[in-house]
Amino acid sequence: MAYDEVLERRSEMLRRRIGEMIVKENQYGLGNQEGHFLQRMIREWHQTEFEMNGKTLN
Repeated sequence: MAYDEVLERRSEMLRRRIGEMIVKENQYGLGNQEGHFLQRMIREWHQTEFEMNGKTLN
C-alpha cells in the first residue's frame, strides 16, 4: 500500500471515529478522558490532512 493510500485511509478512519465521538458528546456528554481523546484525534486528523496536502504540492 502506498503512503498516499495509508494517509487517505487514516484520514477516513479518524473522520469516522471523530463523528461517532461527536454524536456521543451531543447525546450523553463526554467524560474528561474521552474529551482529551477526541481532541487528540482531531489533532491527528489535522496533521494527516496537512501531510496529504503537502504531498500533493511536492
